[in-house]
Amino acid sequence: MNEVREVEVVVIGAGQAGLAAAYHLRRTGFEPDHDIVVLDHSPGPGGAWQFRWPSLTFGKVHGMHALPGMELTGADPARPSAEVVREYFDRYERVFDLRVRRPVDVRAVREGAGGRLLVETSEGNWSTRALINATGTWDRPFWPRYPGRETFRGRQLHTAQYAGPEEFAGQRVVVVGGGASGTQHLLELAPYAAATTWVTRRPPVFREGPFDQEAGRAAVALVEERVRQGLPPRSVVSVTGLPLNDAVRQGLADGVLDRQPMFDRIVPDGVEWKDGRRVVADVILWATGFRAALEHLAPLRLREAGGGIRVEGTRAVADPRIHLVGYGPSASTIGANRAGRAAVRDIRRLLAEEPVAA
Repeated sequence: MNEVREVEVVVIGAGQAGLAAAYHLRRTGFEPDHDIVVLDHSPGPGGAWQFRWPSLTFGKVHGMHALPGMELTGADPARPSAEVVREYFDRYERVFDLRVRRPVDVRAVREGAGGRLLVETSEGNWSTRALINATGTWDRPFWPRYPGRETFRGRQLHTAQYAGPEEFAGQRVVVVGGGASGTQHLLELAPYAAATTWVTRRPPVFREGPFDQEAGRAAVALVEERVRQGLPPRSVVSVTGLPLNDAVRQGLADGVLDRQPMFDRIVPDGVEWKDGRRVVADVILWATGFRAALEHLAPLRLREAGGGIRVEGTRAVADPRIHLVGYGPSASTIGANRAGRAAVRDIRRLLAEEPVAA
């Protein structure tokens, strides 16, 4: 375990972004276990998808793009997305011989010897000339702080812990969050719960019509500008709005998606607003999103004063050896594919120009 193994590139994470990067590394001549190693802390293939709730069927998934080099075809829209994507990722890893090592927890990345990076893990250490970080966000659910949260006598859970609507039968549920997960939870919960209340910080924006390439580029540009400035990224979804599909239209018509402004405090039996209005609740479900899981990069001091990591393309401005894929503008599935290819192109250039120091 004390041995330090040397490779050219370490990829951390084997979700969509990590597998796309590994594919492009493999395709351009890097050999797994010799030139590259892919480390993943999950128990099996599937990235964050393997942890999604069973009622999130593949047909409900918005914009799942295939990995490079292998289409996802013939998937039953009624099957849980966790099963569909897990099987697809597993097949992908085997077909392209990516040899993902798991479960491996990456504990820290720090400056190593001879201009290399040292990657410290639960399965020993790797020395590398470049690193592709593809750790996503699933491991860092965001729990906002609100007065009185610790006094609530009911149950509080985050989307990351949501297992399906059946467990909320007969309960009064407050759903917090205006993203896709929040609306999906509400639509699922309504037939089971005694009552649902939807609260968001900002009024939700529903998107009519198709989301074309021009709109997609504009949304990505907004997120990209934040990471260029070293600010924490907003998700691409947060700037695109919510698709107004048939299920959402029905939810609006039925009053299930009747958005209320964010409450001001939590009380033992529910939530309360400044005007004295109160909703009694058994459960508060926080559909409040996730933050980038980057704590292992802390020893490299990449964060800017604004709280984020400045990124140009996929490259960390503070350290050209580090590439972040699935971060900021590349946090969508199609963005992750493109970012993986771009990161590999830049890393090949870096390795060609910068020989290992003696």
